Amino acid sequence: MYKKSCNFAPKLNHFITFMEKIDELDRKILKIITQSARIPFKEVAEQCGVSRAAVHQRVQKMFDNGVITGSSYHVQPKMLGYQLCVYIGITMEKASMYNQVIAELQEIPEVVEAQYTLGAFGILIKLFAHDNEHLLYLLNSKIQAIPGVADTTTLTALSQPIYRQLPIEI
Repeated sequence: MYKKSCNFAPKLNHFITFMEKIDELDRKILKIITQSARIPFKEVAEQCGVSRAAVHQRVQKMFDNGVITGSSYHVQPKMLGYQLCVYIGITMEKASMYNQVIAELQEIPEVVEAQYTLGAFGILIKLFAHDNEHLLYLLNSKIQAIPGVADTTTLTALSQPIYRQLPIEI
């Protein structure tokens, strides 16, 4: 199956097992709370025809099993002075250097996402920069200085016309 060095295999197996146990009520709860994370459990319970305690227990179970991974507010990066959103494809010297490269990328606060990919790049990251000078600093002094990074390709995002969660099927 997966080699020991692959740290997401146990989580994936647990997730697949748990997904088989998600019922229609769980999906209905997920659909409601993903549309409005601030909705009180009392209202969710009323819409689902169950008690507030039942909603609370099911949501907690979904947190515990990794179905729900967080609840947070989304801050607009531009309001904090970040004018650029960029995606950077990273080619590594060797694929086996993935864990070391990711560990270094985690130390760069402007990097907000990282994906291990197949295709042209080994890693695809999303980061925010204040301006071109800041981006140049991040590329030259931070990302390209990471041992194991062989090359980078930068794509600048001009707008984000779609931003949403996957739909929850009931």
